[in-house]
Amino acid sequence: MHQEVEANTGSGYVLLVVLLAAQVSSLLGAIFLPPVFKVIAILLGIIVFVCWWGFYLVNPNQGKVLQLFGRYVGTDRANGLRWANPFYSKQAVSLRVRNFESGRLKVNDSNGNPIEIAAIIVWRVVDTAEAVFEVDNYENYVTIQSESALRNLATSYPYEHDKEDERLSLRSDSNAIAKKLLTEVQDRLQKAGVEVLETRLSHLAYSPEIAQAMLQRQQASAVLAARRIIVQGAVGMVYDALTQLAELGVVELDGERKAAMVSNLLVVLCGDQRAQPVINTGTIY
Repeated sequence: MHQEVEANTGSGYVLLVVLLAAQVSSLLGAIFLPPVFKVIAILLGIIVFVCWWGFYLVNPNQGKVLQLFGRYVGTDRANGLRWANPFYSKQAVSLRVRNFESGRLKVNDSNGNPIEIAAIIVWRVVDTAEAVFEVDNYENYVTIQSESALRNLATSYPYEHDKEDERLSLRSDSNAIAKKLLTEVQDRLQKAGVEVLETRLSHLAYSPEIAQAMLQRQQASAVLAARRIIVQGAVGMVYDALTQLAELGVVELDGERKAAMVSNLLVVLCGDQRAQPVINTGTIY
């Protein structure tokens, strides 16, 4: 397993002056020195000429992975004009923070419901040697492994759960799901020298073929919850009414009349439409 090491390179500005002086000196020597020394000057000039190919640039937030005939010799992260062995191959690796949005994946959640899900992954390279040598194409590797982790996460949790279900859900617990996605993606990308900075779900919905049915289910659940609150309030109001009537002695009702009053009050309080008042001019008995 390859780990990043610092390359032994030099400042290009210093070497630029040295090589320029050496090149001029070898040229003058080849012209004015005796024949024996001319050969040496010419050889020196050829060597200096080859050394000119050792210059390269390192931009901010960039590293150059250096190899000598297939052997990794180190990574240069020093910015500016640099110089190294002209026979080194130099591969640029960006250290900048990057992000991408996965495609909309169609998967089944833990309850078997087909859903569509997508996520945004923010990442950067922290080990250039692992990124270059441990995987074939680290950018493609990040994309595929991130989508694989997202697919696995989506199948492990339900889209939504009932109140009595203590499991996390993709819709209601988005922050916790994002943290779990970050952990899973980081585990998969560790070997590629990549650090995952942030993950966030960017799209979450039921698949079109069941979206209408699930919408009706959510609407029914909302109606039932509202009805439950209305009934609870109505029962309390009926109880208070009967209790106050009995305490104040306004009217004495037997069991049958109480049942009729309870029924009428519940109809009025729980009905969808306004009750039509009816005036009874006779006796209730």
